[in-house]
Amino acid sequence: MIPHAPGDETQWDWLELPDPPELWGWGKTAHLLVGSLAHSGKWRAALSPTEDQQHLVEALDRVTRGLGGLTHVWRFDRMATVCDPGSGRVSPSFAGVAKHYGVSVAICPPRRGNRKGVVEKVNHTAAQRWWRTLADETTVEAAQASVDRFARVRGDTRLRATSEGRSSVAVVATTEPLAPVPAVPYPVIVSETRTASRQALVSYRGNRYSVPPELAAAQVVVSHPIGAQFCDIATVSGIGIARHRLAADGLGVMVRDGGHVLALDTAAMATASTGRPHRRKERIPPGPAAKAAAAQLLTLRQAGSAGTESSIPATDSTVIDLSVYERAAQERTIP
Repeated sequence: MIPHAPGDETQWDWLELPDPPELWGWGKTAHLLVGSLAHSGKWRAALSPTEDQQHLVEALDRVTRGLGGLTHVWRFDRMATVCDPGSGRVSPSFAGVAKHYGVSVAICPPRRGNRKGVVEKVNHTAAQRWWRTLADETTVEAAQASVDRFARVRGDTRLRATSEGRSSVAVVATTEPLAPVPAVPYPVIVSETRTASRQALVSYRGNRYSVPPELAAAQVVVSHPIGAQFCDIATVSGIGIARHRLAADGLGVMVRDGGHVLALDTAAMATASTGRPHRRKERIPPGPAAKAAAAQLLTLRQAGSAGTESSIPATDSTVIDLSVYERAAQERTIP
């Protein structure tokens, strides 16, 4: 057992989760960044489609705010997005992240996974007790809410042995002196590739955003700084085509630009128009086909009223005259 002082260390690790739901569109593997306070064992996690540095920073910010603050040290294994795997030296790009949050970065020695055994144990719990029971129809946003709830209900209520007796993780975590998280996240830009629908809508984090109609069914790139209020949509070659205000994840809202709506309506009407459009309140009298169909229905009705078979050769259906049953019921006498 390695002793950890209160508020001293947060341990981080990526957990690879196989076979995510198909509706996520993440391929064969989902990624869960798990962060755990080494002293109390309190943990939180964030789902991510990839493990690149931009998504790592976004997940770090989310989990840190979920933990309630910052410890003095962040401990990682030798992941390439944090340090040079060979030397263990922190990369310049991640050094800026550590400086923004005011933490020191500690790298585990080679082949010493037990150095961050607290988060390794949490990984086992999350994989076996949460991920295995996740339903196939669960969205990414619902899955993130589910893992947050699991960490609070199951993780925070777990009992631990302390010098003063057994106590829950949540109670022990209140004794850790955590530093406040910066008001704004580290300004890294998150980018993800999406395919626009035939209605020129791009699905992103539980909402849909419009693009010009000529990009329907085309691939686009959605990007935004972490914590920003707007997102930019560009072609795969880097040409910006739209900017929208970001809605909260998972609301299911549709955000359309007025110009995109007008262009889509013009394109749709151009392909759907087959002639002169009807004027408002225009009188359209019945044509020969409508009159012929009406005459056929009238003949069929008259034949049924007379109790005779229809002479129309186009149908062989039997017509039942209910008036016969009505007359029989009226003439029936009660004994």
